Amino acid sequence: MDVIVSVLGSATIVEPDGRIDNAGSGILGQRLADVAAGGPQLLVVDLRRVDYITSAGFRVLLLAAKDASARNFKLALCSLNGELRHLFQIAGFLGLFQVYASREESVAAIG
Repeated sequence: MDVIVSVLGSATIVEPDGRIDNAGSGILGQRLADVAAGGPQLLVVDLRRVDYITSAGFRVLLLAAKDASARNFKLALCSLNGELRHLFQIAGFLGLFQVYASREESVAAIG
């Protein structure tokens, strides 16, 4: 799994590419921790290039949300495709995160 980190306005964008499974979740978790340590005002996880997520991936996102709360910055998810949105819905995770259609919408809404 690759993880691209970029900046859009006041937001840091973390964009994983591939499956967020047992192997990919460790990579993503470390990148999210590294970004959070830098003290962003807003962190957006852009999931447009993610085709699958397992419980390990959900755990990483929950830990990132907990870290965001502890460090007093905002975390949002964006660009969930139909299948990914369905997995989030089945797992009961849609209500746990602020989810937007695009990274631009995320930044405009909570940035």
